[in-house]
Amino acid sequence: MSVSAALLTATDELVSRLRGLSFAEPVTHVYNPLDYARAPHELYVRRFGDTKKRVLFLGMNPGPWGMAQTGVPFGEIALVRDWMGISAPVQKPVSEHPKRPVVGFDCDKSEVSGRRLWGLFSEWYPKAEDFFSDHYVVNYCPLVWMEASSRNRTPDKLPAAEMAPVEVACDAYLAEHLRQLKPDLLIGVGGFAESCLARVAESIGHPAKIGRVLHPSPASPAANRDWAGTVARQLRELGMTPGGR
Repeated sequence: MSVSAALLTATDELVSRLRGLSFAEPVTHVYNPLDYARAPHELYVRRFGDTKKRVLFLGMNPGPWGMAQTGVPFGEIALVRDWMGISAPVQKPVSEHPKRPVVGFDCDKSEVSGRRLWGLFSEWYPKAEDFFSDHYVVNYCPLVWMEASSRNRTPDKLPAAEMAPVEVACDAYLAEHLRQLKPDLLIGVGGFAESCLARVAESIGHPAKIGRVLHPSPASPAANRDWAGTVARQLRELGMTPGGR
């Protein structure tokens, strides 16, 4: 089985394990773009996830205008479409929040975190293939949790009992990425992702250097000051140089 085929099998298993889980209020809607946006996600995996990588970046979970629309981690539409060359039909979630419609690549809103992350990488690597030859990006959890107001709830804000089965499924998904991609450097995009990498790498005995970079969320005052400059410095300290130079 090829690397990408193994990752897609792991994706199907994750979707199956997460399907049917319930979450109490204030959560009212849950999206899983690995299910309804499977087509562009599969293109992403087959095009860029079919070889071993030196560096694996891990995000937390999708944003409403990024991966929730495109099925690609941090999936800012313009960069997914124009830099990665990915575009495909996207279906609808089972229960759609009226304030968070899923319209796929027709979405006219920008995912700030994705614009920052992929924007930086596209500056360093004008050709997406050059970035993905040695690097890969995946989200720990594919679920988007929303309250009635449409406010997002991140995994770290959910009750431990509700997150327990999610964590078991997502740990297995991440572990398969480590086994298949065999990265030497694991970089969490934010502290939550770094802790997931450390836990899962230890559980399967995967030897790798682990670090983190500042999360690009606009909710972070530090990210709004000079995210690109801060992360460039952090990546150099971790051993990743812009454009491979």
